[in-house]
Amino acid sequence: MASIRTFQAGDESAVVALWQRCGLTRPWNDPLRDIQRKLDAQPDLFAVLCANGSGEVIGTVMAGYEGHRGWINYLAVSPDAQRGGHGRALMAWAEARLRECGCPKINLQVRRGNEPVLAFYAAIGFGEDDVVSLGKRLVNDG
Repeated sequence: MASIRTFQAGDESAVVALWQRCGLTRPWNDPLRDIQRKLDAQPDLFAVLCANGSGEVIGTVMAGYEGHRGWINYLAVSPDAQRGGHGRALMAWAEARLRECGCPKINLQVRRGNEPVLAFYAAIGFGEDDVVSLGKRLVNDG
C-alpha cells in the first residue's frame, strides 16, 4: 500500500505532472498558482499519496472548509495505480480532516461526461445534488 502525507514544496513538479497525466489541468487554471493558493489557505488540507519504496507521488487531494461546506479538488490517482483503493484512501483522509474542522457536508464538482469518475464517487457514497453549479473567474491564469 501507499502512504498519505501533507504536501511538501519538493512535491510540486510531481504533482503537476500527475494532474497533467490525469487530465485535470486546463489552460485557464495554472496548476502552479493553484498549488500556491492552497499553500496560502489551509495547507494542512492538501495531501499527496506516495508509493511505498520509491516515494513517487501517485495521488493527491485538496480539501477546503469555509465554515459551511467542505470542498474537494484535485483528487487524482496516477492512471497506472487506479483501481487499487488509493482514491478511496485519499477521500477518507480528506473526510477525516474535514470532520475535525466540524464540516457537515462535502461538495465537489466533476466535469460533465466523466462517467468513470462519477461512478467512483457514487461507489463511495456521493450522490448528485439538485443544484446548478455556477462560476465566475476573478483571476484569469491563462
